[in-house]
Formats: sequence, structure tokens, C-alpha cells
Amino acid sequence: MPSAPPEAQARLSYRDAVREAIRCALRGDPRTFLMGEDVGRYGGSYAVSKGLLEEFGDERIRDTPLSESAFVGAGIGAALAGLRPIVEVMTVNFSLLALDQIVNNAATLSHMSGGQLNVPVVIRLATGAGRQLAAQHSHSLEGWYAHIPGLRIAVPATIDDARYMLAAALESPDPVLLFEHLYLYNMEGSLTPGIERVDLEHAAIRRPGRDVTLITYGWSLYKCLEAATTLASEGIQAEVLDLRTLRPLDDATIVSSVRRTRHAVIVDEGWRSGSLSAEVTTRLVEQAFYELDAPVARVCTAEVPVPYAKHLEETALPSAARIASAVREMLTRGGSA
Repeated sequence: MPSAPPEAQARLSYRDAVREAIRCALRGDPRTFLMGEDVGRYGGSYAVSKGLLEEFGDERIRDTPLSESAFVGAGIGAALAGLRPIVEVMTVNFSLLALDQIVNNAATLSHMSGGQLNVPVVIRLATGAGRQLAAQHSHSLEGWYAHIPGLRIAVPATIDDARYMLAAALESPDPVLLFEHLYLYNMEGSLTPGIERVDLEHAAIRRPGRDVTLITYGWSLYKCLEAATTLASEGIQAEVLDLRTLRPLDDATIVSSVRRTRHAVIVDEGWRSGSLSAEVTTRLVEQAFYELDAPVARVCTAEVPVPYAKHLEETALPSAARIASAVREMLTRGGSA
């Protein structure tokens, strides 16, 4: 019986898993290269690319000027020319400086050319709050990008997804945005033996349950798992669903879970108004209204720029306590399972 690969046997961090994903992509395809601010000599703002410059050289690990519009545009051009660029954007907030490139070019060129032009670029973005980096480095804008046809939006929350989702993204003929929550980089775990690839299509049940479905993604997955553990001690079995991809949403898995539990709480680090949580709520109302025993509930970030002060930041963000409270209120109001 073959043994598991060394990386599957040892514990590694989320950061290490992303780095190994990039390393394998670079080794496996000479068309692939990494570009972004400080990805080379500095090793990346979150140390993800540390050591890759020494291994692959400056032709394939390219430090760029401090201009998101320029280097994201260059990545799009390289993809159009047949390469497979991985573009790193230091924080999702800064991606707004490349909004024209991402939304008006990467997302549209295949459609505007009648399928003659593909843009197989992968853009990696650090997202989210929790590290006291203040408002201009802490927002969760993945829900904005999930609004745009022509883009694929993926959010690796586990060690397995951090390791294998990049390969699936590089195989896509369309632009893929990978959102890596900055709070996860230090998280440690082990790769699941036997898993060598993941897809960009399906959500995953991370904890089965019968009483309520907690629908989430990214760092909030672990808050939901913590809340589910607390609720289990009270006799409430919460199912935790990791969306994994925000565009396309896996309606079938979402609706199937809610039809079983008959209750849904959506946990979204984005703001409540006009959010991804609102989209998921609407889809549940459209497809599973009569299976719901209570209105859908949402736990989102407070509608303010993310505060710098630690106690204010913690208060603004979804927490395991707020999630558990929302479940208790729902089951009390809508009828206990």
C-alpha cells in the first residue's frame, strides 16, 4: 500500500500550503509565473512566497512596482498571450485600484470576443479583518466580485483547499479570484490523505447536523464550527456548510442542506446591505421557501469601516457567540427542532 506524500503526513500552516501550491504550479508548467508587490526578495507580505525567488529566479517570481492597475493589467495581458500568471494583490482593498482591469477587461474579454479570447489569470487576494490593520486593509469585498459575470470567485478556508484550489484555478480558461483570509495564514493542520485535487464548483459540509444549517466561507467557517460545538452541548445539532466558491454558488448543496434542517443562518464577514448573505437568502427563499420553519437569519460585520481598536474590531465582526445566539433565537422563535 503506497504511503501518503510527505506533505500529507506532517502538519503545515495554511501559508505553507499556499506556497506549496504555487511551487507545484511553477514546477509543473513553464508558462506559470508569480508576480506582485514584494513577492520576490521580501518573500511576500505574508511570507507566502518566501524562498521561491531563490528556487525559480526572477523571471518567474517577479517583483512589481506599487501599481495594482499596472501589474494586474500585465497579468491579464500575459494570460491573453498564452501564459498562466498568478497575480498577488497584497490586500483586497488595494484591488480597487485595479477594478477597471478586473471588471472591464478580465471579466469581459471572452464574452466580447465571442469566445475567441480567454483570460486564464489567477489573482490571489488577502482579505478580511481580525489583525488590527484598520479599515484600509481589513475589508471583505469578495461579495462585490461575486456579483460580476465572467469571474470565478473561490475562497479556500481549509488546508486542503489552500493546497489544491490553485491548481483548479489555473486550469480554468476564465479569470479566477482566490480570496485568502489573512487570519488563516498561521493556521496549522494536515492534508487529508488521498486528496490530490479540488474543484471550483461545489460547497462542502464540514460538520453534519439536523437542526440548523450554518452557511459561511473563509475564516468564518471556524467561528461556525466553534458555535456548532457550543450548541451541541445544548442539544442543538448544527450543520456547517462551507461555500468554498462564491461564483458560481452551489445552489444544490445549499438548498439540500436547508431542506434537511429547515433552518438557515448565514455568516458573512461582508456588510449586511447588498451582501453575499442577501444573495444566498434570496436563493433559499426562491428555492426552499416552504421547507423553512423560520425566516433566514444573517450574522454579518457591522455596517462601519472596520475599526482599528481591538475591542471595536472584535465587536464589529461576526463571532461564535453571535452565531450561537442567532441560532437560539431562531429555534425559539421558529420552533425548537
